[in-house]
Amino acid sequence: MSDKLETTPGQGIRLYRDLADWYQLLTPVEDYAEEAAFYRRLFETHCQLPPRTLLDLGSGGGHNAAYLKATLACTLVDLEPAMLTLNRQLNPECEHILGDMRSIRLGRTFDNVLVHDAVSYMTTRADLASTIATAFAHTAPGGVAMFDPDYVSGTFEPGTGSGGSDGKGRALRFFEWRWISDTGKEMYVTDMAFLLRDEAGAVEVIHDRHVMGLFPRTVWLDMIAAAGFEPIAIPFEHSSHTESGHELFLGLRRIPGRRI
Repeated sequence: MSDKLETTPGQGIRLYRDLADWYQLLTPVEDYAEEAAFYRRLFETHCQLPPRTLLDLGSGGGHNAAYLKATLACTLVDLEPAMLTLNRQLNPECEHILGDMRSIRLGRTFDNVLVHDAVSYMTTRADLASTIATAFAHTAPGGVAMFDPDYVSGTFEPGTGSGGSDGKGRALRFFEWRWISDTGKEMYVTDMAFLLRDEAGAVEVIHDRHVMGLFPRTVWLDMIAAAGFEPIAIPFEHSSHTESGHELFLGLRRIPGRRI
C-alpha cells in the first residue's frame, strides 16, 4: 500500500470492504454488551423525554445496535454496503440505510443519535462540523446526540495493540500501530496488520492503513455548541477502553423551559 496518507473518510480501507466478512472476528459482538449498556444509561439519564428511537450514524456491523435494539427502535446508517450487509444479518428487524454521516438527511428526528467511533474518520474540521450538523438535524427536541471519537489531541499517545478471535473454522489476529504523521494536519495513522487463517489452514497477511482525525477537546465542545446543542464531556467508564482520560461528548437538544 502507498505511504501517501488518504484523508477521504473510508478511502483505501479494506476492513470495511473486501475484508468485511472477517469483521466479527476482529471485534466480536459479545464484546459490545458493556459498552452498549453504558450508552443506554447515558441516553436515559440525559433525554428530557423517555427515549424510544435511535439513529446510528456510521453503524458499521451493528454491534452496538445488537444490544440497543432491545429498548430502542434503531435506524442504522453506514457508508459501506459490505458493512450494511453484515448489519442486516445481525439486526434484521432494524431499518438500514446507505448514507454518509456528513450529508445524509432523512427528514425526520430521533430521540437519540449515536455517532460511534466511525466519527474518528473525519479528518478535517469541516467534515467534523458537517457530521455534527447531521446529528443536530436528526435529534428531536429533548433528545441527545452522542459522539465517541477514539482519541482527542490532548490525550492521544502513540502505541500498539493486538487482538482477534476464532470462529467457524476461521481465525483472525491483528496488530495495530498508532502514530502521528509529520503532515502538520490534525490527524493520526493507525496501521493494521491482519493475519487471516481460512478453513483450509492457509494464512494471509494484509496491511490496512486507517487515517483518523485528531482534534482538541475544546474543538469538539465548541463545534457541538455551534451546531445548536448544549455540549457535555463524559468520562468513558467501562472496561473495554483502558486508556486514561478518554471522554465521549454529548449534545443535548433541550426543550425550551423544560428540565430533565
